[in-house]
Amino acid sequence: MKFSKTLIAASLAFVSADSFAAAFQLSEQNASGLGRAYAGEASIADDASVVARNPALMTLFKDKQLSVAAIGVIPDVSLEGEGAPTGIDQSTLDDDSIAPSAVVPAAYFTMPYNDKVSLGFGAFSNFGLSTDFDDDYSAGQIAGKTEIFTVNLNASVAYKVTEKFSYGIGLNVIYADATIVRHLGTTPLPIPDQTEVVNLEGDDTGYALNIGLMYQLDENSRFGFNYRTETDITFEGTYSNQLPMTDFTPQGLSGTELPGSVDITLPAIAEFSGSHQLDEKLGLHYSILWTGWSSFDSLEAQVTAPTGDKFSAFNKDESFSDSYRFAVGSDYQYNEDLLLRAGVAFDQSPVSQDHLSISIPDTDRFWFSFGGNYTIDQSSNVDLGVSIIRGKTQNFEEDGFEFESEGNAVLIGAQYNYKF
Repeated sequence: MKFSKTLIAASLAFVSADSFAAAFQLSEQNASGLGRAYAGEASIADDASVVARNPALMTLFKDKQLSVAAIGVIPDVSLEGEGAPTGIDQSTLDDDSIAPSAVVPAAYFTMPYNDKVSLGFGAFSNFGLSTDFDDDYSAGQIAGKTEIFTVNLNASVAYKVTEKFSYGIGLNVIYADATIVRHLGTTPLPIPDQTEVVNLEGDDTGYALNIGLMYQLDENSRFGFNYRTETDITFEGTYSNQLPMTDFTPQGLSGTELPGSVDITLPAIAEFSGSHQLDEKLGLHYSILWTGWSSFDSLEAQVTAPTGDKFSAFNKDESFSDSYRFAVGSDYQYNEDLLLRAGVAFDQSPVSQDHLSISIPDTDRFWFSFGGNYTIDQSSNVDLGVSIIRGKTQNFEEDGFEFESEGNAVLIGAQYNYKF
C-alpha cells in the first residue's frame, strides 16, 4: 500500500540522517575539546582521547594515560505548523520538544610500548540521537519515535618515525542499534490516530579503519591529519504494524512480525588541524573537518513476506552533499593549575531544502564554547566544557504539511584524566 511504504520511507530516512547528518554526527568524543568547540582535535595531545581523533598523537605521551568522559546533550528542537491538509488543524502540528536529552559517555587508555611504539584503546560514539513525538500526533505518518544507538570500540597503534613525524592506525568495531515507530495520525480511515503503522527494530556490527598523521614543525607548532573510512551497516531485525488487513489497508499485519533490513553507509570523515603555542600562556588551534555525505544518495528497505519472497518496501532518493565543519579555538594558562579554553565553530548541514523532514529538521549550526582544565595533582586532572549550539530557522514542506523548525542545543561535559 502506498500509504504504508511512505511511512517506512520517512522512518528510515530519519535513521540514516540521524546517524549521518551533521546535526546528528557526534563530535562529543571528549570533554577536553568541547571547551574550544573541538578546534585542533587532530593536532592537540591533551589526553588519551586522541585515540578517537588522531592515534598518531599517542607517541607524544611518555606515561600511561586514562581518560573517562561524559557529555550531556540538552537539545531544544521545536516545530510550528504553517499549513496542513484539509480537515487538519495546523496548530496540532506544534511541538516544542521533539528531541529528548541524552548523555554521551567515552573512555580511553593509552600506553607507550617502547620509545617508538604506542598502543591505545577507546570506547565512544560517532553517531546517534533520538526524537519522540506523541502517539496521536496529527502527522504521525512522518513523525513517531526514532532512536539510533552506536558504540565504537577502537584499538590503535602508533609509530614514531622521527622526533617530528608519527603515524597511527586504528581498527574500529561499530555496533549499531535502531528502533523506528510510526503512527497513523489524522486520516479519513476509521482507525485510531495512535495505531502503529511502522515498527522496525534492527541491529548490526560494522568495521572501519582510521589513519592518523602528526608533524611537529617546531616546539611551538604542530599539524595533524586523520582519516576514517566508510562503514557499511545492515540493520537486520523485525518489521510489523498494527493495521488490520482490510480493503483500505491490504498490507496490514495486525502485529505480525516479518524479517526486515536496511543497508546504510556511515560516511568517511577526514580532519586537518593545526596547533600553535603563541607564547608561554596562549595557544591557538583550528580544524577543518570533511564528511563524505555524498555516499548517501538513496535508501531502500527490504522486507521478507510470509511466502519467503523479498520485496522492496521503498526506494527513496536522499541526495545528501558532502559537508564541512570549521572550528577555531584557543587556550590560556591562567595559572599553574588552571587552563582556560574558548572556541567557535560553523557546522554545515548536508541536507538540501528539498529533503528536509520533521524527523530531521537539519540546518547549519554555529558553536560557541568555553571550558577549562584543572590540575588536581601530578597524576590527575579534570576537564569541564560547555557549548551553546544555535541553528537557523527553517521553513519546509513534507507530504502536504508545512512547518517552521528551530534547532538549538546546549552541551555540558566533564572528564577525568589520570596518568601513571
